[in-house]
Amino acid sequence: MIEVHDLHKHFGGFHAVDGASLSIREGSITGLIGPNGAGKTTLFNVIAGVLPPTSGRVTMAGEDITGLPPHSLFHKGLLRTFQIAHEFASMTCRENLMMVPGGQSGETLWNTWFGRKRIAEEERALRAKADEVLEFLTISHLADHKAGQVSGGQKKLLELGRTMMVDARIVFLDEVGAGVNRTLLNTIGDAILRLNKERGYTFVVIEHDMDFIERLCDPVICMAEGRVLAEGTLAEIKANEQVIEAYLGTGLKNKEQVGA
Repeated sequence: MIEVHDLHKHFGGFHAVDGASLSIREGSITGLIGPNGAGKTTLFNVIAGVLPPTSGRVTMAGEDITGLPPHSLFHKGLLRTFQIAHEFASMTCRENLMMVPGGQSGETLWNTWFGRKRIAEEERALRAKADEVLEFLTISHLADHKAGQVSGGQKKLLELGRTMMVDARIVFLDEVGAGVNRTLLNTIGDAILRLNKERGYTFVVIEHDMDFIERLCDPVICMAEGRVLAEGTLAEIKANEQVIEAYLGTGLKNKEQVGA
């Protein structure tokens, strides 16, 4: 679904992404790992249109999407979440979901005057869909809670719920486990697996929790210093000498210490 060809992103003399090339298979849950500063989040930001590339090319289902802005990619079904959740804190969890789909009738002044019936019908449908999403994610009890008042893990579930309010094809998840307790992380993992198997979502996941990666992801891609270092199953990645050196700065003698 996604092909990245010799991608570069430079910040002055710093090469955050330095010739990365990779493929994301449709229907997969691909893990993206690597030490801090490897370029993982920058790669996400370039693919998702948050940052323009210095050079290189990104295609989605054969279409060149290099440098397209996030709103254009959103309409193509490419979405991303962030390590720190970006909820609308003063709105309820249900309202956070209801506002996701674009092109709503209530967005134009004319319709607020003359299209109130249409707006009301759309809002009823959006409310029903939001409630279905909250139920799917097992957080329906939070529907009327202010989004800014729920826990960090529940905010991550709410971000995942936003992707369900539109026809997402591929979702990039940036450290979905950051600051999330183990119980909620398992709930998030369950939701990702269900969306993948039942609704055909493709996922790419940046995560430092190797138990989470092992449970969900195949293949796993390891980055270091802005480049793709290795790809394979997590077991193959853990056994890769280059990966071990990237994490530990040592050789095979310390292989048993690698947990990430």
